[in-house]
Amino acid sequence: MQLGLIGYPLGHSLSPQIFEGFFQEAGIKGSYKLYPLENITVLRDWLKTQRNLSGFNVTIPHKKTIIPFLDSISPEAKAIGSVNTVKVTRTDNSLHLYGHNTDNFGFRTTLEEFLGGYLPKKALVLGTGGTSNTVAYVLEQLGIACVKVSRQVNNEAPLTYEDISNHTLKSYELIVNTTPLGMYPAIKTFPHIPYEALTPKHYLYDLVYNPVDTLFLQKGREFGANTCNGVAMLQLQARKSWEIWNRAD
Repeated sequence: MQLGLIGYPLGHSLSPQIFEGFFQEAGIKGSYKLYPLENITVLRDWLKTQRNLSGFNVTIPHKKTIIPFLDSISPEAKAIGSVNTVKVTRTDNSLHLYGHNTDNFGFRTTLEEFLGGYLPKKALVLGTGGTSNTVAYVLEQLGIACVKVSRQVNNEAPLTYEDISNHTLKSYELIVNTTPLGMYPAIKTFPHIPYEALTPKHYLYDLVYNPVDTLFLQKGREFGANTCNGVAMLQLQARKSWEIWNRAD
């Protein structure tokens, strides 16, 4: 069984180790490889050269842009507007790509555990990529109002980082980083927010998982904020992907 991950760049991924564990656990011979794919428009031509590929995960920057190249998409992935898991089926000379979103399960499960039953009224979501869609979807399901933040105001993000003041943070107890800031190898980078305004009432969730302790989380803890990294979310969404690839549709 051949699986993999597409995105660009891919030096940060822990997925091969996770899926190696799944292969061993199930007694299945297989591999999970990294496929640095810079241009999503070549996807279907590239797949013609990967005849043994049964499925693949999708990461930055393709979670949104891959959708037009898929044959079908799960209702949840359609509602979210983001795909991170694709099942590949082949019949004769035809190729069918079915998109799913398993980030949703991973984020919701870990967020609820992180918050311990408490539901903040409002959240800031840093970033506007595919994963930010998933985060916003989950927060809406939980009844948490959220606002996206980007470097420039756009249709998705009404706030820029410059707009976030000490006063602003008083209203947003949950802050979720969906950007690659702080991710290996750029471990010295971090979202620019007024960390000095954070308190023990704040919850900082970083979807970055390599390194496990980013500057975003470290700076938050300096002022007493509760913190959570993206490792558990990665593991849970991977398990859901594994189930999709191994079930008979």
